[in-house]
Amino acid sequence: MTLNDWSTPLLVVAGALPRDDRWLMQRRPEGKAHAGLWEFPGGKVDPGEWPAAALARELAEELDIAVDPVDCTPLGFATDATATGRPLLMLLYRVARWRGEPRPLAASALAWETPADLARRAMPPVDRPLVAMLARDAWG
Repeated sequence: MTLNDWSTPLLVVAGALPRDDRWLMQRRPEGKAHAGLWEFPGGKVDPGEWPAAALARELAEELDIAVDPVDCTPLGFATDATATGRPLLMLLYRVARWRGEPRPLAASALAWETPADLARRAMPPVDRPLVAMLARDAWG
């Protein structure tokens, strides 16, 4: 497949939530693509939705926390193809502040991990380069 063969990419957002030199990760639940793998929390951007606003919405739905989009700073992005071959573009944001204690509403588990620990976790391919970026930049 060449880049010219790809359709409009699926735009997704993910949040890197820091605490005590660790990042919050969630495990995908059974019955979903990549079940059992660890990922940054987040999800799809709806048509017409601003990515940081989509991340705030997704974190409320998945973790039961409140995030102001102004507290989301772009960190980087990664690309991959979905199971159907559609391209996926993931935007990673550092979430500086949130209200509430994260709970796994849409995941089978949550874990606070160091960048070194993350490198050993099984995760979807699109998350891997973002973990490597966090390990290089640490808390920059």
